[in-house]
Amino acid sequence: MSDPQDDDQDDTPAIAKNNTVDAVVAFLLLALGLVVIFEARRLGAGWTTDGPGSGYFPFYIGVLISISALGILFQALFSKSRDTGTFATVKQTKQVASVLIPAAIYVLAVTFLGLYLASAIYIALFMIILGKYSPVKSVLVGVGVSVYFFLMFEVWFTVPLYKGMLNPTGFLGY
Repeated sequence: MSDPQDDDQDDTPAIAKNNTVDAVVAFLLLALGLVVIFEARRLGAGWTTDGPGSGYFPFYIGVLISISALGILFQALFSKSRDTGTFATVKQTKQVASVLIPAAIYVLAVTFLGLYLASAIYIALFMIILGKYSPVKSVLVGVGVSVYFFLMFEVWFTVPLYKGMLNPTGFLGY
């Protein structure tokens, strides 16, 4: 008997079409290319008495990025052969969000709790929620991995890693 989550069949509605995502990415690349062009001109994109100015090569890279972005944008919006297939469905977006949102929260937690404690919590919760492992096993693995990395970096290599604003490992003298 197969698990319903393992089915390749996804009947949930589409979030976006391929050509729409292509157009958004092309627009972002065009914006990036234009920023590079304007900043390169500000630095000096011309030829000086002793060779190219500091913005010479970035200027042309910005031009290439912008031309490529315009080509992608044209294909995504106006081409007769544009790809209008499904980019992502609701189910697929939820799967991506189930990994992306905890990762973003982890990055914020590192700021306050430091790398070791935030990593232990992140690993344990990830194993419990997404991996469906037992809480005891998950906590042991999370703490074990963090202790191992603490010993490896702080003790053996004497390379301090970020401990966070609260410095929860400060009582250890590191």
